[in-house]
Amino acid sequence: TLDLMESGGGSVEIGGSLKLSCAASESTASGYCMGWFRQDQGKGREAVSCISKGGVSTYYEDSVKGRFVISRDDATETVYLQMTNLKSEDTGMYCCAAGATSRACPPRDNSYWGQGTQVTVAS
Repeated sequence: TLDLMESGGGSVEIGGSLKLSCAASESTASGYCMGWFRQDQGKGREAVSCISKGGVSTYYEDSVKGRFVISRDDATETVYLQMTNLKSEDTGMYCCAAGATSRACPPRDNSYWGQGTQVTVAS
């Protein structure tokens, strides 16, 4: 079983920045598509940004394009999400996922999931 541990969340002001990290427990993570999903109260889990195996391709949800950057370091089995110019609508629990897929993001089923790290953006 692949374990994922997120860190880096917190409370920031509008316009601030945060860098999230997702550390995988095994080197097999390098063989998976990795992604960051956001879940807020009353809403489903939505894909924010994903990166393919090997980092060849990336996906960004429209509202975060130009503000967030996803990257991966397979030497340390870690995926990062650099978040800048944060907005109130970015608030939510950010969960890391890893899955074997040819799609842009790990599927909600049949993927490994972390517990999440909370991001709160307020004025």
